[in-house]
Amino acid sequence: MQEANSPSGSKETLIFWVHFVFVIIAWAGPFVFPWYLMVIGYGVVVGQFLYYNRCLMNEAHGLDESTGDQTFYSVLFESFGFHPNRRRLKIIIRKYLYIILAIATIILQLGMGYKPYFSA
Repeated sequence: MQEANSPSGSKETLIFWVHFVFVIIAWAGPFVFPWYLMVIGYGVVVGQFLYYNRCLMNEAHGLDESTGDQTFYSVLFESFGFHPNRRRLKIIIRKYLYIILAIATIILQLGMGYKPYFSA
């Protein structure tokens, strides 16, 4: 039996994994890519949250945000047996997470002099 939130078709499965890779890049990217690329990426993510009030990739892989406070992160956490408060998690992700990651990236690379793997 398939879970309600799992991707059903091959296109949805592909989009799910692309989304997962983007999440990994969001977290590991400051160690791999220059700060300005990461800040642009974080800005795009925050921009979609502000303009569309949702993540555009969620619908593409079958995650319907209109039914509540479900996010890609909540699906990932719940698949590992951890059940956070979805509403709080959504607020943290949509309002703070990517801004904090952008600031941390700038501090890491410009403030602390860390050179990412792909640096100019």
